[in-house]
Amino acid sequence: MNNGERKILIIDDEVDLCILMKNFLVRKDFEVYYAHTLKDGMRLMQNIMPDILFLDNNLPDGTGWDRSDYFVSVNPMLRLFLMSGYQPNLPDPRTMNYHVIYKPISFSDLEILETSS
Repeated sequence: MNNGERKILIIDDEVDLCILMKNFLVRKDFEVYYAHTLKDGMRLMQNIMPDILFLDNNLPDGTGWDRSDYFVSVNPMLRLFLMSGYQPNLPDPRTMNYHVIYKPISFSDLEILETSS
């Protein structure tokens, strides 16, 4: 992992999942923020400029994956991890680089941060 990658933003409406992920990732020396709506996530994205984003698909105020291009436009170097409990249509892999994590998420799924670039 690049030493410059320290900030993570999680956008997911499942409060418990956000707390569990944050607790796990803080122990890996990440600075972790989370939001439960797209609106709050978009605001945080601009304020904290995270290196890594975990983005849920089904959110109370919209479909997260449909906004993935916005997040990448704010930070073109963003490492994007799309999360979902089912298998929706994926964004075009030719236009953006991302990883998909299907729920339920285990801590071993998060080890991808150690191996991916």
